[in-house]
Amino acid sequence: MRKEVVIATGNEGKLREFRQMLEPRGFVVHGLKELKDHKEPEENGKTFAENAVIKAQAVTDQYGIMAIADDSGLEIDALNGEPGVYSARYLGHDTPYSYKNQVLLERMQGVQNRRCRYVCSIALTRPQAEPVVFTETVECVVAREPKGSNGFGYDPIVFYEPLGKTMAEMSREEKNAISHRGKAVRDLEAWLSGHEEIL
Repeated sequence: MRKEVVIATGNEGKLREFRQMLEPRGFVVHGLKELKDHKEPEENGKTFAENAVIKAQAVTDQYGIMAIADDSGLEIDALNGEPGVYSARYLGHDTPYSYKNQVLLERMQGVQNRRCRYVCSIALTRPQAEPVVFTETVECVVAREPKGSNGFGYDPIVFYEPLGKTMAEMSREEKNAISHRGKAVRDLEAWLSGHEEIL
């Protein structure tokens, strides 16, 4: 019997990463673009975990298939956790991250407490089963200026002190080893390894 799963994302990079993880385990992995008449749910959760479940559960409910979705973003302590769950939509969904980063740096001028964290929640949903959610973080500080051209989003202004680099200055291997998403994906892999019999 084929084990099928939908990765509830339009991001081709994320889809590729999940394919690399799940196909060797015998899963047939589908992206949202392969689904007919998919109804995009409203992400109105108050946490990353809630939004991840909303996205995955919408696919499971509509198609009766296992689904995986993630939701992630940046929380800055001095800005009361902003941009938080609105990280992708902060200042508008189509606003370039170079501008978003500049605005955040301007808002942080003169601020001593520069603590921030990346958060990632990954939800797995199945028919007639409770969602399973994995949430991980990586503690960082807001940089004084953007640095680096790797990564994406807020990476150029998120500085990871143990390595002395912004996320955008790291190699893919360095980032995956310490990142919020890398840790959450490893949590998911460990859970899958322990639940082969029910999948």
